Amino acid sequence: MSSYPMRDPEKDHLVTPENSVLLIIDYQPIQITSINSMDKRDLIMNMGVLAELAKAFSLPVILSTVNVRTGVNKDTIPQIREHLGDIPSYDRTSINAWEDKEFYEAVQATGRKKLLMAALWTEACLTFPTIDAIKEGFEVYPVADCVGGTSVIAHEMGLRRVEQAGAHMTSLAQLACELQRDWNRNETKEGFVRIMEEARWFPNLLK
Repeated sequence: MSSYPMRDPEKDHLVTPENSVLLIIDYQPIQITSINSMDKRDLIMNMGVLAELAKAFSLPVILSTVNVRTGVNKDTIPQIREHLGDIPSYDRTSINAWEDKEFYEAVQATGRKKLLMAALWTEACLTFPTIDAIKEGFEVYPVADCVGGTSVIAHEMGLRRVEQAGAHMTSLAQLACELQRDWNRNETKEGFVRIMEEARWFPNLLK
């Protein structure tokens, strides 16, 4: 029962805490209210889990909103913001976050090429930066159970389009297991187990 030594976490072809960054785009009241492709409560709960994963594995997080400073929209909902701590939020007027200078420079500054992405709506704010980032050589991993569209068909067409462009679809449970990878990584195991239990994927996993 011996694991191989950990692969270089920065060069690993799979997602690791050292080679990836989480992008959270436009989880604001208007966008949440307009989602019709999944239950809104599930969406908010899943995003809370995703934020907790980022914290447990010390992932850098880039948070962005649209039209807060113009007064048109409100900030990231507190159910998500409270998990993220004191990180900057990049407000934009562009629908495509990749076309916002501050957001784009923040992504580039991480030096990481694997982008874990959650955005509302699937058909716009997820699709456009995903396609742009792939075009520039990034690997994009949309977290499918954390995104939603204005309709089921709009959501599905958005996911289909980014997948055709080369995105690597993932889910919360898959991402959690990919980040942890081995039960003998004790520095993150406790947080991993807690999140798995809170998400009810494996209730009372180690009890």
